Amino acid sequence: MLRIEQVRKSYGGTEVLKGIDLTVEPGQVVCLIGASGSGKSTLLRCINLLETVDDGTVWLTDGEGTEQDVTDPRVDVDAVRRRVGIVFQAYNLFPHLSVLDNLVLGPTKVAGVSKNAARARGRALLERVGLPDKASASPDSLSGGQQQRVALARALAMEPEVLLLDEITSALDPLLVGEVLDVVKGLRADGIAVVMATHEMSFAREASDVVAFLADGEIVEIGPPEQMFDAPQDPRTAAFLARFRP
Repeated sequence: MLRIEQVRKSYGGTEVLKGIDLTVEPGQVVCLIGASGSGKSTLLRCINLLETVDDGTVWLTDGEGTEQDVTDPRVDVDAVRRRVGIVFQAYNLFPHLSVLDNLVLGPTKVAGVSKNAARARGRALLERVGLPDKASASPDSLSGGQQQRVALARALAMEPEVLLLDEITSALDPLLVGEVLDVVKGLRADGIAVVMATHEMSFAREASDVVAFLADGEIVEIGPPEQMFDAPQDPRTAAFLARFRP
């Protein structure tokens, strides 16, 4: 679904990404772990074309198996973003719209979906994220965990093929983290490829298919969660994960 080859990105004289390679299959959950400043968020922003890569290529595969170089400067950026959704730590919900209208806006204005169809899908997504009774509520009346679930539902309303999640639980009370991550776990069944930057090591262990440890702009080690958490091969990975052990 997604193939990243030797992606590099610098800000000024600082190289933030130093030749990243990563492949993500449909329905796969890939967790990016690492200290703040390791390049996780920048990588997600490069995939979604919020940042322009300095070198390397991001390939996105369509339903017929054809790869598209989305880093080609001639690419339709809006078309790529319709296929690659992103949810940030800040919910970024429109406060002047109801919860349901937040979900309806993108499909109707960007994807050309009829309002009735968009509202029906929006209600189904609110049911899925456990908020069927909040359709007419104001976003400001919701808890942080509820707002983040609405943000996830809004991204899913665009029917993305790839969903990027950037530290979506970092601003939440620990008691609210589980309700958001439960939604993420359910995305596998839709065949959506998920790439998630997270500090939630328990989630990375339990729900991911692949864990990639980033340090200083490089993927230091990558593998299935049982290997990464129980038998890391690189000393830097082991030292990082040791911080999270009781």
